[in-house]
Amino acid sequence: MLSSLKSALNHYRENASQHIDYLKDFTRIPSVSFPGFPPEEVERSAIFVQELMDKAGLENTQILKLEGTHPYVYGEWIHQPDAPTVLLYAHHDVQPPLRESVWKTPPFEPTQVGDRLFARGIADDKAGVMIHIASIEAYLKTSGHLPVNVKVIVEGEEEIGSEHLAQFLEKYGSLLKADTMVLTDCTNYDTGIPSLTTSLRGLVSMDITVSAMDHPLHSGMWGGPIPDPAMGLSKMLSGLVDAKGRIALDDLWKEVTPPTPEEVEAYRSLNMDATLFRKQSGLHPTTHLFSDQEQLLLQIWREPSLVINSIEVGGKKIAGNVLMDSAWARIGLRLVPDMDPQKCATILKDYLKEHCPWGLELTIEEEAGVAAWKTTPTHPIFKVAADSLSKGYGKPTVFIGCGGTIPFVAPLSDKLGITPALLVGIEDPYTNAHSENESLCLSDFHKAANSQIYFFNDLSDEN
Repeated sequence: MLSSLKSALNHYRENASQHIDYLKDFTRIPSVSFPGFPPEEVERSAIFVQELMDKAGLENTQILKLEGTHPYVYGEWIHQPDAPTVLLYAHHDVQPPLRESVWKTPPFEPTQVGDRLFARGIADDKAGVMIHIASIEAYLKTSGHLPVNVKVIVEGEEEIGSEHLAQFLEKYGSLLKADTMVLTDCTNYDTGIPSLTTSLRGLVSMDITVSAMDHPLHSGMWGGPIPDPAMGLSKMLSGLVDAKGRIALDDLWKEVTPPTPEEVEAYRSLNMDATLFRKQSGLHPTTHLFSDQEQLLLQIWREPSLVINSIEVGGKKIAGNVLMDSAWARIGLRLVPDMDPQKCATILKDYLKEHCPWGLELTIEEEAGVAAWKTTPTHPIFKVAADSLSKGYGKPTVFIGCGGTIPFVAPLSDKLGITPALLVGIEDPYTNAHSENESLCLSDFHKAANSQIYFFNDLSDEN
């Protein structure tokens, strides 16, 4: 095993630049899965992933689809009857670029600045796909075999909430059966610090529209007696939080299970402080933090939060002296373990209906909610994973929570009985995932690839 491991590590080192070139070509495909963007690009991205799988030596590669879905891509190598089978997950769809005028480099033309590579989807999650491809290839192109069996599934609609996941698992679930799962779609605690994520927040999203009349009006000739939908929407939304930004709906807090003393102590041991938090988030010096240092991580990982993702009244480029007919906003409610998405959505909708002012017409469109996920890292495989990450990064692995949502984790674990799931980071606090100027730390990419090469070897030794 040691000779195979050494050969695999050497192969990756000698071919690392080739994998970065593949990653650059990958991110040049604008595979935005959101409605209104060309689905052909997501198809093209899936074909590219399948070609990478074939080049790496994976077998039975397939593009998997259901009617009306973006494509998944599957590949496998199963030739070790006495070794465990690892399901490797990532996704190839990406977020919209948002405001292209804010990007310092073209969003779909990868550009290197120092040790970072900038492009939409470069870290979330096309680098995750490439980690799987590169680590598999390192073994198959040298010793000709892997120490463990692998199945790779690369999703095409994660960024839109994995809305067809239940149907997908119903049809293809048997294909994905495995002993454990590795998802390379999370963040490290900081650059150069390997991290295993043990909790994810869930998500409830909804679009809210309030309307006063059937067309805009001259604000001077009609303003005063007629309610302003923008003002009405603002009043509704501002009441959702208190003066410190904390959700002001008591019924939602009744659904929250407090963290255990062990969790609180684990978060405290990471030594997050306001200075580092401000640096990681890019917060302006005058902007308040709503938590003291002891609560910063706790508030992100174990408390719900509510954000206005987007708001629209007219448009910035067409703003005039007009009283708009309607106003729209999209809000996202992040959930923590034990909060039921449907019940929380109902609480939120009931509040909005009760507090819609001035007789404005209210429309609410709700997306399917995603539950939070949590695991306890007591299974022996967590030590194998942590040790492998430490070897790849040259630093001790830390266990962290994540404020984000990965819809794939809980349904797959529940449906297939895969326990545990190992959530590994390739992003870092400076990645700007979902925002403009998304980037990947190149040195961490190489460390993550080496870590997975170690993991395959170390997991086979444990078997």
